[in-house]
Amino acid sequence: MTGALHAGLILFFVVAMCESEPTHVGIDRVGNSHGQSRLVHLSSHWALVLVNDSLDLSRAESFCRSQFSSLASLDQLEVREGALEVLRQAGYQSHVWINNPSKLASKPLPLSEQYLQFSALNFPKTSREGFARIKRPFPALSSITVCVRIQWDPEWNEVSTLFSYAARVFTNEFLLRGQGDMQGRILLALIVHGKHLPYKAYFPNDGGWHHICVTWSSSLWAIYVDGERKDMGSGSDTSRDIHADGILILGQDQDSFGGNFTEPFFGNITDLNVWNMSLESRHVRGLNGCSAMNQVKLFSWNLDHLINHPAIKEVKALLYCPAKHQQMVMQGCRTLQIQSAQHPVMSLFDCSEPLPFICMSSRERYLKMKQMSESQSSQPTAFMNHLMKLSNNSQAVLGQQSLWLSSLPEASALLDMSVQALQDTRQEGLQPTDMVSLIQLLSLAADVPPQLSDSTNHTKERVEELSKHFISVADSVISQDNAFKWQAIKEVVNGPMDVVKSIDRMVTNLSPGLMAERDHLTFHSPNIKVAVQQQMLQESSKGTTFCGPETEKHSNSDCISVPHQKIQDLLNKGFYKLTLVNTWYGSLRPLFNPEGNISMVPTVTDGSQRYLGTILGSSVISTTVLGDNQPVSTAVHFQLRHKVQNPAGAVYDPVCAFWDFNLTPQAGGWWNTKGCEVVSKQYGYTVCYCNHTTNFALLLQVYEAQPSPENKKALQVLTFIGCGVSLCGLVFTFILFIAVGVPKSDRTTVHKNLIVALSIAELLLMCSDWASANEGACFVVTALLHLFFMASFSWMLVEGLLLWSKVVSVNISEDRRMKLYYIIGWGLPVLIVVVTLSATVNEYKADGHCWLNLKTGTIWSFVGPVIFVLAVNSVVLCRVVMVTVSSARRRAKMLSPSAASKMQTFDLTWAVTRPVLILLPVLGLTWLCGVLVHLSVVIAYIFSALNAFQGLYIFLVYAVYNSEVRNAIKRIKEKRKALSFTNCSQPTTFIPSQRAPIRSWDRSPPTPSTPETSETSGPPSSSSTSLVIKNERFRKESFVSFSLKPAPGNQVVQLTSFKPSGC
Repeated sequence: MTGALHAGLILFFVVAMCESEPTHVGIDRVGNSHGQSRLVHLSSHWALVLVNDSLDLSRAESFCRSQFSSLASLDQLEVREGALEVLRQAGYQSHVWINNPSKLASKPLPLSEQYLQFSALNFPKTSREGFARIKRPFPALSSITVCVRIQWDPEWNEVSTLFSYAARVFTNEFLLRGQGDMQGRILLALIVHGKHLPYKAYFPNDGGWHHICVTWSSSLWAIYVDGERKDMGSGSDTSRDIHADGILILGQDQDSFGGNFTEPFFGNITDLNVWNMSLESRHVRGLNGCSAMNQVKLFSWNLDHLINHPAIKEVKALLYCPAKHQQMVMQGCRTLQIQSAQHPVMSLFDCSEPLPFICMSSRERYLKMKQMSESQSSQPTAFMNHLMKLSNNSQAVLGQQSLWLSSLPEASALLDMSVQALQDTRQEGLQPTDMVSLIQLLSLAADVPPQLSDSTNHTKERVEELSKHFISVADSVISQDNAFKWQAIKEVVNGPMDVVKSIDRMVTNLSPGLMAERDHLTFHSPNIKVAVQQQMLQESSKGTTFCGPETEKHSNSDCISVPHQKIQDLLNKGFYKLTLVNTWYGSLRPLFNPEGNISMVPTVTDGSQRYLGTILGSSVISTTVLGDNQPVSTAVHFQLRHKVQNPAGAVYDPVCAFWDFNLTPQAGGWWNTKGCEVVSKQYGYTVCYCNHTTNFALLLQVYEAQPSPENKKALQVLTFIGCGVSLCGLVFTFILFIAVGVPKSDRTTVHKNLIVALSIAELLLMCSDWASANEGACFVVTALLHLFFMASFSWMLVEGLLLWSKVVSVNISEDRRMKLYYIIGWGLPVLIVVVTLSATVNEYKADGHCWLNLKTGTIWSFVGPVIFVLAVNSVVLCRVVMVTVSSARRRAKMLSPSAASKMQTFDLTWAVTRPVLILLPVLGLTWLCGVLVHLSVVIAYIFSALNAFQGLYIFLVYAVYNSEVRNAIKRIKEKRKALSFTNCSQPTTFIPSQRAPIRSWDRSPPTPSTPETSETSGPPSSSSTSLVIKNERFRKESFVSFSLKPAPGNQVVQLTSFKPSGC
């Protein structure tokens, strides 16, 4: 990659164009975008990158943050040893920035409380003789610092002396003078040992108060204005001390020792202090904010220690002192240094000093970023290629800064090109490497200095343009279309809340420039809405409300509000200006890992519901409150719509939460509920209250509806008893099928296989509780339960197919049909179980009981086929009902008209009810009640009863009310009676004469045969006659049966009688 964009974007990775992939523990040397080498130390857990470029502490922190890392913290031994090793390899003996964990957060104060009244001296223009002399002798000084607050008369531009120190041997020993220029500035120059240093440092001639400090030590000098170092150097010919016993005069130059004043100063002077040391920059910044100093002063401002000219007047001055009631951290920022003896030294250094620094990240994150960087370098994406084309015309705009976007024009130009590239490559979309680059760009652009001193319209327009482009790029990154790509970069980026944090920093940083001449501003994109409101606080100030975009008319929007009372509290504390930065993010929920459960203590603990986990269930909304341009925290109310609907069998309980960036900072923060509570729960939305301001959302705790312990115990007992009864019924039914000699048919074969599969499944279900104690046994029982319950439903499907074949003509032979039935009944279940075990062997079984895992989706290997079986059998049942209803109607039409109207309703009702009652348990359709179990515990009882006693239903249908079984039992009884009758009788045979009368014989009437007997007895013979003769000598219940058979040729009737013995 070449050109200015290469210098502007590819540097957003940790390193680019690396020499080799570091996978070992030790030191690697890699190159940055300018060809400079950087040392990287890889330990077993961490990666430490030594950045040679020098930045002040805040910019160093910003750069590390843009690399998804942080300044190295030496709290852990592994990190400390790695940092020392990388410094030794680099040969560094200078200071490098490291993390300062003890950095204190400043407490926000109203602007009215940040002013302090000082006693000041007024030097009027009415007299050119005015001066003030300090009544304090001074020793010889090898170092000196003089700090003073001045208010320059804006109408005076001539050379003026702020203070002068003259000794007897040398008058111009140490003095500070200033003069106005044509650009409205006051230029400052220092004179040391009579040598006049150049006019370079300056402050605006605006009539305001300014803090001036000058330091000198061994010919090294510096001038500070309002806490910032404006000039420095070495400017004296000799390094001698400043002479002792001199005179320090305010407002005049001493052409002679203590007199002959020239170059008068006009304006006000206060808070002049003198130290016999050269203060560091951090001390000067603290003094600018009125922080207290521990260093002993040679002179401390006190009007009683001054001798004033009569023209000088004492006045009161109200000065801005942001550190009046808070001790600013002037101890400095931590650095690490290896001296010549190779011993590490940690010390405090001026935080504004540019130094190299060490960034620290996890080893895995570093290696993943390096891999993505190399991929982007070797094969740029469509977005990056288009961005490079756009950069060819922007050489002068982008600049060559590799670590820091130093100005608004630079950041705005880079964001503008990114927006154009995003629009032009919308069809191709962003790739994971593009998203990482853009997230890094947003992080750096959020920390761009606002340049508020330049109040031109052009600068204000540029600030607004940068904000629009910033929001547009952020919107593209957090779009729902990139949900899967966020999963691809989760090893590098902490998550979408990194983008949210960058937006918060950007708007807060630029809000003074955005709201310079307006009180309201809104940025709106498809996934983000930002609104900035500003108002001057007064008694009539009302509460503020911000709402996200309305999706539907008359629907409750996502809203957040600051109550009226909280705004009045800010007014009572002294704040006079209130700025509210409100943001709404509508697309963050899909970007979080859908499989990642949010760890949280469940709120429902009464045992009525089983806690499954917590998920993000709403948009994210936030409010940042700035009081006098300082972040302040206040209570808020917010309401958010639920974006997740309750699925079957699950219950959601909303929890009000906020994203805490300080919680697990290495992971970018986590959800927290401290200080937040639910105000009300409504259908579709929840109202919350939190006692602070940040990014808020609704977390939905997912529960599985659970019966009470009493109902749970009752259901377990009912199931166990029902399974036992069913098992007995199934076993007895199978024995009957074998013992009574039911005629063999495809229907009885299907019945037997269903009974076997269901019996084994019921037996395993009864034993599953005992097997749960052993992990291996429980796994085997789970697999067998899966197999035999699957086989049971497969044979229920076969029952339906067989019934369909009886209703609808199917041209398939019985042998071929049975082969298909066996494949469906046993082959299909075996295939399903084997495939499921192969795919999910480690996630097959649920925790705590012997059944399929509900959380990993393994349960669908059972539920899916069952739903298919129930759907097919439902169609079969509907078809059977239609056929029986049609038959009933035909029978009704055959009746007489008077009887038809009465019988038709009964026949139709029975035609529908009879097959439903018979076929529901056989086809497994009672399992449809399982879909409704979560609605009521009554349905749970019905479901348990219907399915636990399914074996009993099958026994009643297949055995008790089965005509084949009943006829087989009847034939067995008749045979037993016949055998018993034969064993106790003496046969007598005779052949009557053909002419013998037969009137004394009673011809028994023919007994109508049933459909079951007609199938086995065959057609009746017309040439055979059955006679029943009653004999008075026999017992009353006895009778003799005779059969008359025609003999060939002649009509002969053979009679055989049996006389019971003993009668």
